[in-house]
Amino acid sequence: MLRRYIRKVSENKINSRNAIAFSLLFLVLLAVMILSLGVGAVQLTPNETVSALINQAQKNSHRTIVWEFRFPRILLVVLCGAALSAAGVGFQGLFRNPLADPYVVGASGGAALGATLAVMLRFSLPHITIGIGAFFGSLLAVLVVFAISEYSNYGSIAGLLLAGSAMSAMLSAVVSLLLLLNDEVLHGVYAWLLGSFANSSWSELGQTLWLAPPAILCVFLMSRSLDALAAGEETAQSLGLNLRKARLIIVISSSLATAAAVSVSGIIGFVGLIAPHLARMLVGANHKTMMPIAMLLGSLLMLFADDLARTLMAPVEIPVGIFTALLGGPFFLYLMKTGEKRT
Repeated sequence: MLRRYIRKVSENKINSRNAIAFSLLFLVLLAVMILSLGVGAVQLTPNETVSALINQAQKNSHRTIVWEFRFPRILLVVLCGAALSAAGVGFQGLFRNPLADPYVVGASGGAALGATLAVMLRFSLPHITIGIGAFFGSLLAVLVVFAISEYSNYGSIAGLLLAGSAMSAMLSAVVSLLLLLNDEVLHGVYAWLLGSFANSSWSELGQTLWLAPPAILCVFLMSRSLDALAAGEETAQSLGLNLRKARLIIVISSSLATAAAVSVSGIIGFVGLIAPHLARMLVGANHKTMMPIAMLLGSLLMLFADDLARTLMAPVEIPVGIFTALLGGPFFLYLMKTGEKRT
């Protein structure tokens, strides 16, 4: 009886701490979003930003800058950061590996090939934009990788990793060949591969809203399955989990979240690696608790990177992917080092 009471008190304390962490991060995210609206080639103070947001009678350049250009961009940045983080949670939970990220199953290579083909076919098929090409390329590559892994002799998890690595290498080679044979598309594809929100708009935000939230919700609903998989496939199966179905849902939903972000932002790496790991450090490994924290951290990380991209060499914008790579590379090495010490 006493042990049960102590356990209940301990769980209540943990839940309270997690709720406080979520609330604080959410408030920080809102504050950073407001500050980010004032960042750019034209600097706005917080008062000017808030006034442009809420004063509908105000018709000036500040309101146009905030509502037409920066507000949809900030919302898109936050949504993409959350989507990539949710995908990172799904893939890291599936592979039981904190070094996994949304591009480990070929999503990045598929998106790159789809974007390249879209640029090459822009005159004959003008309705196929870079975003649409990247989305379908990413999703198709992941489906092929999953199908191969299910019939491999290495087991499903090892098969996914091996098939994803092989698919990424092949797709990268195809992209390089296409760019070599069609050098006129090199600049457009290269700029997209570096990742950027420079052309963000309300229409792109609407496009992402159709895809990212359902995919994020699907990953979140698989939290208990991810917790079971963390104990090992045999343990998960003994708990009654349908492994093939669970893996398929996690892979598809995580890939959809990745593709939704990639289709509008280009390839931005390491966000799905860093945010879930930081969330585990803050609130533990329970996926239901950890995933919302990871999404907030991913959105904050993406916002900081985008703010740097817009201001460091204003009015020229630096690709966001450069900053996330500069931050994520050392973080990846740190994870490898700490993992080496634990073994």
